[in-house]
Amino acid sequence: MSRFSQQRQIPGARTSDYEYELPPELIATHPTPQREESRLLVYHRATDRVEHRHFYDLVEYLTPDDLLVLNDSKVRPAALTTSDGRLEVLLLEETSPQHWVALVKPGARAKPGMRLKFTPPSGDVEKPVEAEVLKTLPGGERVLRFFAAPDLNAMGEMPLPPYIRKRRVTLGEKEHLPEDFERYQTVYARRLGSVAAPTAGLHFTPELLARFPHAFVTLHVGLGTFRPVKTEYLEDHEMHEEVYSIPEGFEAAYEKAGRVIAVGTTSARVLEAAPHLRHSGKTRIFIHPPYEFKRVDALLTNFHLPHSTLLMLVSALVGRERLLEIYHEAVGLKYRFFSYGDAMLIL
Repeated sequence: MSRFSQQRQIPGARTSDYEYELPPELIATHPTPQREESRLLVYHRATDRVEHRHFYDLVEYLTPDDLLVLNDSKVRPAALTTSDGRLEVLLLEETSPQHWVALVKPGARAKPGMRLKFTPPSGDVEKPVEAEVLKTLPGGERVLRFFAAPDLNAMGEMPLPPYIRKRRVTLGEKEHLPEDFERYQTVYARRLGSVAAPTAGLHFTPELLARFPHAFVTLHVGLGTFRPVKTEYLEDHEMHEEVYSIPEGFEAAYEKAGRVIAVGTTSARVLEAAPHLRHSGKTRIFIHPPYEFKRVDALLTNFHLPHSTLLMLVSALVGRERLLEIYHEAVGLKYRFFSYGDAMLIL
């Protein structure tokens, strides 16, 4: 049997191995009233023990020798709707002044040469902010040229995941709410560039974070991190490239730490991808079983979608079958799932 065939025989090699049943009502459409009040499932790998606590109980599980590593990337409010309401635009990356790579839905309508009009911050529909579709990229993204720089803080909405927006509509609510500008952002976010929040950090308040030794890295979250894997086999999936950086002084904090606890899969990916801990660069690292972690000792994370690269990363730390058992238990206890949902601490 060839090496290629052998890899495909390993349990967990198929995307279909990472699925589970989730009642729609467990998809969290709103954050908890207070960040630290979310529930916390604690899994002890050494003893295979599960505990059910709250996020503010985190103080009982960490020691002064532990180091929390958090992603300080900030979400850009880059979700736009054309003035006529026909097209949704998500600005992914500004490649040069006023030129953006974007997702446009429905994409079939956004042909090269088409002009898109957006209502300006003033609300004057007679003077819209305009962009031209320049071309379509191989992945389906569009390149847009704005005729004037858009004021995203005034025009844009936070780029909530589609499942939150869809569920809100089902419940008769608005897709976007004022609370999202604050709550779909970590309290320590400072480096603008993500199109999705590093959601494990959403549970921290400044007061709670101050109680633990911590350090920051930056990974600007791209859409590829949260897209489901659609290939039959994991090894055929290609991750989108994402930019990361590790600041000066981080390595010294890392070397002093007893345990390194990654807050979120994005922080874990930075720690595992960097050739050394003084590095800035780009990564396509795809962590899944049977990967062995080199720098991450423990992980604080949320509950992730079926078939997602995030679920696969956590499976590499816990074991796929055991993780799915834990998820089944969490479903039975009505934990809240996904970006605005509850948290899981893996020790």
